[in-house]
Amino acid sequence: NESHQVFIKYMANKKESTVEEKLRALYDLQLIDSRVDEIRNVRGELPLEVQDLEDEVLGLKTRMDKLKTDVETVNFEITAKKNLIDESKALMKKYSEQQKNVRNSREFNSLSKEVEFQELEIQLAEKNIKEFKAQIEQKKEVISATKEKLSERESHLKHKKGELDAILAETEKEE
Repeated sequence: NESHQVFIKYMANKKESTVEEKLRALYDLQLIDSRVDEIRNVRGELPLEVQDLEDEVLGLKTRMDKLKTDVETVNFEITAKKNLIDESKALMKKYSEQQKNVRNSREFNSLSKEVEFQELEIQLAEKNIKEFKAQIEQKKEVISATKEKLSERESHLKHKKGELDAILAETEKEE
């Protein structure tokens, strides 16, 4: 488009040019247009490819951050369950001591039920901890795979950016 405008201005300034001069100028304009098209073809889909790779790398980094946050959250849950186990053990000890000083069987049975309840709480917490640890292992595997893919994509992106930069540097002067 710019070359067309330059040609039109050139022709307007040279009001009395011969047909031969006009044809030569038109031919030069066609050569310039052809060269610009060649330059654009050489670039091809590379800019889009680079943009897609940049987007994919960003997505992978975001995924990694989310997975790491998830692992931290699960670790926090494990700590909470361990604290619950400690509290339950302390309550069991307290109830066992109280059982030694009961006045009737109703109090004894009530304390026995509390001890049983705390034992169940401990079993449930231990089961949850095992599940959480399994989640952490699974997330760590996903993190590892994502790291590998991210590394591969980053090197691919670096390579493609290098190609694009080389082509741009090569063709910038001509454009």
